[in-house]
Amino acid sequence: MNIPVLTIDGPSGAGKGTVSRAVAKLLEWHYLDSGSIYRSLAIAVLQSDVALDNLSQITAIAGAMQLEFDCGEVLVVRLDGVDITAQLGTETTGNAASIVAAYPAVRAILLQKQKDFRRLPGLVADGRDMGSVVFPDAEYKVYLTASAEERANRRYKQLIEKGIDANLFQITREIEERDRRDQERATAPLTVPEGATTIDSSSLSIQQVIDAVINLVR
Repeated sequence: MNIPVLTIDGPSGAGKGTVSRAVAKLLEWHYLDSGSIYRSLAIAVLQSDVALDNLSQITAIAGAMQLEFDCGEVLVVRLDGVDITAQLGTETTGNAASIVAAYPAVRAILLQKQKDFRRLPGLVADGRDMGSVVFPDAEYKVYLTASAEERANRRYKQLIEKGIDANLFQITREIEERDRRDQERATAPLTVPEGATTIDSSSLSIQQVIDAVINLVR
């Protein structure tokens, strides 16, 4: 049985999450936020008081954990039925995630976890290697991008609105550096997946991007 998959890949700050969640809701498909998978595992490992170098225990936790993504007005992530959304963005979680993500055995288990999200009536998968590595056979592929300047501008506005002091020049430099790292990494580098439709959101509204993606699927 062919279960349709729409992959939305692209660099950080291009609007993948917002667009993917909106499209999943409109299509009434399942949603996968691949970036939260490693962070969820990090939370599970930290909650279990397992050392971050204990590979056998970490792989056991990775294999057993149950994840759900609920795309309401905001994304809610549940780990074994418990809402962990508030913990996903913390520095502690991020640091632990970068350590556990480096283990090939963990990556292999989490790759299968991501594939398991493919269920009827369909799946919208958001990430950096969804169309190239996780779902290379996806029926619909989008590469959503925007200029580094535009992505930095969006991030700057978000931070200012939250009352956080920010430097636009520094944010632009950080985004350019992150792009370079993502494109040059050895495992699953950021790339335009074969057969993907590229959408540059630099001068588009979120609604225009959502409409373009929906039109592609329908």
